[in-house]
Amino acid sequence: MKKLLLSLLLFMALSVSGQTVFGYWYGFANVKTTSSANNYLVELILQPEKNYVKGVLNYYFKNTFRSLQVKGNYNAASRQLNLYDVPVTYYGSRANMEVDCMMNLRATLRVAKAGSNLSGGFVSLPEYRLMCADINFNLELNADASKQDSVLKALREYKESYQVWKPSAFDTLVPETIIQRKVVNYVVEREFTERENVVAEEIEVESDSLKVDFYDNGEVDGDSISVFFNKQLMAFNRKLSTRAIHFDIVLDAAKEVNELSMFADNLGAIPPNTALMMISDGKNRFEVRLSSNLEKNGTVRIRRKKDDPRSKK
Repeated sequence: MKKLLLSLLLFMALSVSGQTVFGYWYGFANVKTTSSANNYLVELILQPEKNYVKGVLNYYFKNTFRSLQVKGNYNAASRQLNLYDVPVTYYGSRANMEVDCMMNLRATLRVAKAGSNLSGGFVSLPEYRLMCADINFNLELNADASKQDSVLKALREYKESYQVWKPSAFDTLVPETIIQRKVVNYVVEREFTERENVVAEEIEVESDSLKVDFYDNGEVDGDSISVFFNKQLMAFNRKLSTRAIHFDIVLDAAKEVNELSMFADNLGAIPPNTALMMISDGKNRFEVRLSSNLEKNGTVRIRRKKDDPRSKK
């Protein structure tokens, strides 16, 4: 009788452990339209807590990679997983103008001898329903990667990311180009406002469209920066090197002065965090050396040169 009871308890324990969503999940997600060409490559790393689930969602879409923190809940009895308010790139977005759809992830855990699956989809919030189609997926558990230490390490070292990759035959030699758009990293944005903005230089340019490049100023020692334009975060956690971090920037014509700021994510091996910023307006080229640390942001003020009315006569 005791052996039977122990066997029953062991079976129940194994059944409960087999109903967890913990681990690494991989697969494809497809837009629910007449075409199946719009698909996403998805990786989901989940860690259930006492009353909720937290994790990291990574996905590739076209030439874009994104990494996001996600939160929600999981019902072990019904095996239902819900993650809320997930920004997913709209499948019809153009390369230079991407739009986010706010969606909830809903999935059901299916456990079998052959392996475990999360089957479900991303469902648009009501205000996005008219534009954003549902995205269905079937994710498989990677048992080899789903170790406690590996999952906790991935969550601990997570950094929100938005990257655009443009392949080239000489990819290691060309600059890293970043699209001018606001990105979100609440930690970096908060710390930016807590630091003093120090103006290193003020320049006057003859065009609204600028090309901006950042390089490590001196020895490449692991400096990592985030870049703000008019106090809006455009890129974060970018390592400075001899390879440029390149931006194509359009000035805000409504502002008398535009500001470009460098935030130090770290200080590298040789403090402070220093960079050479090169700005071109098509006619003129400016070289500005910026320095930032954990208390101050290096900033350049940019004024648009007013056109001379006499030159138009």
